[in-house]
Amino acid sequence: MSYEVTRSRVTPMSAPATPRRTSSPATPAVPSAPPRGSAPAGGLDWRVRFAFLSVVWGFSFLFIKVGTGAFAPFQVALGRVFFGALALLAVLLVRREPLPRGRRTWGHLAVAALLLNTAPFALFAYAEQSITSTLAGICNATSPLWGMALSLVALSEDRPTRRRFAGLGIGFLGVLTVLGAWQGFTGVDAKGTALALLASLCYPIGWIYVRRTLAGCSGSPVAMTGAQLMVSTLQLAAVSALFTSAPTGFPLWPTLAVVTLGALGTGTALQMQYGLVSEVGPTTAQMVTYFIPVIATTAGVLVLGEQLHWNTPVGALIVLAGAALTQARPQQRGRA
Repeated sequence: MSYEVTRSRVTPMSAPATPRRTSSPATPAVPSAPPRGSAPAGGLDWRVRFAFLSVVWGFSFLFIKVGTGAFAPFQVALGRVFFGALALLAVLLVRREPLPRGRRTWGHLAVAALLLNTAPFALFAYAEQSITSTLAGICNATSPLWGMALSLVALSEDRPTRRRFAGLGIGFLGVLTVLGAWQGFTGVDAKGTALALLASLCYPIGWIYVRRTLAGCSGSPVAMTGAQLMVSTLQLAAVSALFTSAPTGFPLWPTLAVVTLGALGTGTALQMQYGLVSEVGPTTAQMVTYFIPVIATTAGVLVLGEQLHWNTPVGALIVLAGAALTQARPQQRGRA
């Protein structure tokens, strides 16, 4: 997950996860961005790229599920950040852009990597050992709800409003609907669900930290995100070496799933998201967040044969409605 940092707030750009006003490290706005609404010369129409991002990030939970079938959760997360970092570093090499400098910056990037990549990626991988990719994708959609609740305390300019409080309440009802609370949560793995919800909580905590520490740092979004993924790779490599044994083999499909999850979903897709933000603005670009659980549910049912009960899609829609309300901003009057 990644985002751009503006003077007023952090605009997340998901990942896999991630991502309320949409996925990773703190990054300033893309420099020399083209005028909004104007497609890059020779590039794909922004609607095509928007659809691509929705599919890639929606399928991320399927890739995690397939990857954990052959590799330990920490190893799946490690492969994800490693191949994502390679993809972004390749872009930096072509552009001849340097990585960020300064011990202070790298220190903050280490914390950002832990909160926005290392912890949530590993938690989702562990969660999907016992819950469906569909449920994991829906849990990911609760991130804006967590973010709204935290922002009321941590970010002074995010003032509470009746609409945002209503969105928080509606989103909570949506989560209860997904989990089938009236049935006593029968058939729901409590541990796996808790891990997935905790993963989604990591993102807004990371965004708040990034905004307070890295908003003024120089460097392009790709450079900052690539550096963050590099740090996350080192973190997960150390943890994997301590708590897991080396894979005995590399089965084709799980290996392809992890490589695709990293290179395409965590690397290439983030780069494409930066272009969308520059071209159509963060408000439109962030709408991709609301398509992720829909794609994740469809992929889980059609590809993995996961069971789907009526309360799952209904609850997911309620969660997304609540999340949309929590992100609503009061209309500014008197604007020219």
